[in-house]
Amino acid sequence: MQMNSLRELYVEELRDLYSAENQILKALPRMIRAASNKELQRAFTVHERQTQQHVKRLDRIFRMLDESARGKKCKGMEGLLEEGAELIKERPEPEVLDAGLISAAQRVEHYEMAGYGTVRTYARQLGEDEQANLLQETLNEEGETDKLLTSLAESSINIEAEQADDDEEMESGSNGSAAARRGGMRRRAVTKRTKRATARR
Repeated sequence: MQMNSLRELYVEELRDLYSAENQILKALPRMIRAASNKELQRAFTVHERQTQQHVKRLDRIFRMLDESARGKKCKGMEGLLEEGAELIKERPEPEVLDAGLISAAQRVEHYEMAGYGTVRTYARQLGEDEQANLLQETLNEEGETDKLLTSLAESSINIEAEQADDDEEMESGSNGSAAARRGGMRRRAVTKRTKRATARR
């Protein structure tokens, strides 16, 4: 499609986001099932409901513009989601998979945040203030989800993934020597203290 105006570019970028959001809706149930951490499952479930609202907001904007939402597939999102699907197929340790799912989800969030920030700015430039406000609502929710995923990763999930690696090394080295067992116990104690300190904050 040849684009000759900012409005045409705006509509095309909105279609890209519409495709991206619908692809995410199809991928999230698989990510929820794959996650073993309950807090991560809840975060993905909440974001699934938010994504449904994001699609509704875009539908509303397309009605305002008297334009169709269909006609474009977001190849960027397709690639990002495929990477997440490949990780699930590899079946790593549950704790490692959770950490990888956060990484995959945050790549998706950052892609969306860039897209929504752009179309929000276009809407303001075009004098479409109501549309800009709707897009800003979605942008805010994407940012909140990204921050929540960072918090989960740093407070527990990355620590658990590292612990899983330590446990594997213990099992494979020196027939589980006393020194290795003591080291593992110390690492688990540190992990527990870290979790308790995080819970108190």
